[in-house]
Amino acid sequence: MVTRVLSREDGNLNAATIITGRKQLFRDFDLSFTAKPNGELYVKQDAEAVKQAVKNLILTNYYEKPFQPLYGSNVSAYLFELMGFEEDEAVIEKEITRAIEKYEPRAIVINVDATIREEQNALDVTIEFRVQNSDELVTFSTIISRLR
Repeated sequence: MVTRVLSREDGNLNAATIITGRKQLFRDFDLSFTAKPNGELYVKQDAEAVKQAVKNLILTNYYEKPFQPLYGSNVSAYLFELMGFEEDEAVIEKEITRAIEKYEPRAIVINVDATIREEQNALDVTIEFRVQNSDELVTFSTIISRLR
């Protein structure tokens, strides 16, 4: 039997269990762009940063981001369609899930619920996701409506 020792400090690595772990911090600028008294921008961290990114992703339409024509969920395009069917809600939920899974790897989607409000030409969207490398469950709700 051959015993490998890489260095005197390491000892026998074949018999030792090496455990490594690192908590990954997620940080994004606060998109309100308000400044602290010292002139620096406020920063959102962890779940709040991911929630802000998911919100921006959902509200982004196709062709809005240069050189990435399919970035976003294009959900607001459904507001100009004739709606009112449960199939439409299912399509919107799948589109939101696809966008998050493809463009926001920090969020692991648990559930997406979209409800069409025909009278107001609006969508109620509730997204449940878990932040990667964390057990924190985040629920995000928004109303997407037509401007015109």
